Amino acid sequence: MGGCFSKPKPVEVKIEVVIPEKERSKEEMSPNGKASPLVYKVNGTARHYHLEEHPIASNPYHNPKDVVEASVCHVKDLENGQMREVDLGCGKALLIKEGGEFYAMGHKCPHYGAPLVKGVLSKGRVRCPWHGACFNIGTGDIEDFPGLDSLPRFQALQTQRRTKMMAKCISLSNYNLSSTNVLIIGAGAAGLVCAETLRQEGFSDRIVMCTMDRHLPYDRPKLSKSMDSHPEQIALRPKEFFRTYDIEVLTEMQAAAVDIKNKTAVFKDGFKMEYNKLLIATGNTPKALSCKGKEVENVFNIRTPEDANRVVKLATSKNVVIVGASFLGMEVAAYLTERAHSVSVVELEEVPFKKFFGERVGRAVMKMFESHRVKFYMQTEVSELREQEGKLKEVVLKSGKVLRADVCVVGIGAVPATGFLKQSGINIDSKGFIVVNKMMQTNIPGVFAAGDAVTFPLALRNNKKVNVPHWQMAHMHGRIAALNMLAHGTEISTVPYLWTAMFGKSIRYAGHGEGFDDVVIQGDLDELKFVAFYTKSDEVVAVASMNYDPIVSKVAEVLAAGRAIRKRDVETGDMSWLTGKGS
Repeated sequence: MGGCFSKPKPVEVKIEVVIPEKERSKEEMSPNGKASPLVYKVNGTARHYHLEEHPIASNPYHNPKDVVEASVCHVKDLENGQMREVDLGCGKALLIKEGGEFYAMGHKCPHYGAPLVKGVLSKGRVRCPWHGACFNIGTGDIEDFPGLDSLPRFQALQTQRRTKMMAKCISLSNYNLSSTNVLIIGAGAAGLVCAETLRQEGFSDRIVMCTMDRHLPYDRPKLSKSMDSHPEQIALRPKEFFRTYDIEVLTEMQAAAVDIKNKTAVFKDGFKMEYNKLLIATGNTPKALSCKGKEVENVFNIRTPEDANRVVKLATSKNVVIVGASFLGMEVAAYLTERAHSVSVVELEEVPFKKFFGERVGRAVMKMFESHRVKFYMQTEVSELREQEGKLKEVVLKSGKVLRADVCVVGIGAVPATGFLKQSGINIDSKGFIVVNKMMQTNIPGVFAAGDAVTFPLALRNNKKVNVPHWQMAHMHGRIAALNMLAHGTEISTVPYLWTAMFGKSIRYAGHGEGFDDVVIQGDLDELKFVAFYTKSDEVVAVASMNYDPIVSKVAEVLAAGRAIRKRDVETGDMSWLTGKGS
């Protein structure tokens, strides 16, 4: 599956699983009279394993030629289905026993460094407890997202960096600059994963990515979670990566039209590029305010690192108004609380996240914000933005309230960035979303679409066409699109997984709760330690939690296995259904 391609030269680490003393006499003695150690056995063959440490942390190895041997536990210390983080003396590894076999791999998720030992082991893979990424325990390959890299794993006798190596372009010098085999419009997670997957699968023809951004692909969720991050700090891959694997990225390029008959994309500056295969991954465009005074200075939609950085600078010791208690709006409010003089949130609903998390969870989150001095003005909206010398001075609400404001951040939703496709013949629904099938194919042969701008059949909800604008889902869309450009016939079946971070606390969420009719809460909302199950009729369709790890990852694994979770299963508090023992 996915993989890591920019690791430092690894040091080899041999790990041994030692037989308990009372068992040693049963083993053949070595020539020096000491018992021969038992090493991991895979497919019945005794092997030594080596570890390549992932660069999520600084490289602890000084001499890459060293081989470090470490006895980490007895063979009977682990039962089937157990995981243990083991210390090698020069780093750590995750030791796993499943089906009577031992496996060893990197101990931290390459996405944000979550300890995988706290994750969920199920049917040959480990799911991250924080954000739901999944890794094959035999190969280390990433099988669900977010994140781009696979895990380092122990290899027999020699270290392999991964199971699939990246291909390179055969010869760029032979290409016409205005034509490419694969054109990717959009350079977010979907576009980047598509390009990487093509190279991983051995595709060696030209790949061109075009983006409106000034920057190479970056970790967009951090724009609202870590607002003072600079572009190079949140880059998903360094410049050298794109050069090494011949993935061309054209920045500040806005698509204006697609001519499907002539297989040509037309850009706003008049540039045209022919393609053989096309991926449209343009994401969405933030909605703007439509009130009087909307053009005044210091009113922002957070779209770029520059936007986020500018807001932080302007907000310091000033008055901030956030319009919209969306994920973006609430994350921005949380981030600015310690920097701004005041933070106010304006929202049409009665409580934040009501449609997504439900009223009870939304109210608990609202109380947490209020304890951090955030003021809420609910069930109202902005009627006017007033200025002084061209800059924002006040926000006037329809309720009549006037708020002092030096900077305003607008987070009232977004629309798909697909306006340039209206005359293309590509199927667009009434809301502007590109309609694709399970293989991310549009109605036009050779044209694929992925990410926030699409609706696709969600297996979890009986193949209902849905839009899931999550970072994790965009990764998977890009991968599925790439595989089907290569005619693999792969269908998407992943479980949606998202997270939000506020005041050092995270809410994790898995499933698709649109249209839920009840919420079953376990735990304590007031203490912000709870799990919420979202039900539709008698079935659990989604789950959210705070300070209850790894329950969301466990539920995601149950849903991924195609097992139904009934409302009565969660109402009783009996969690036996997580292991398949319940009804």
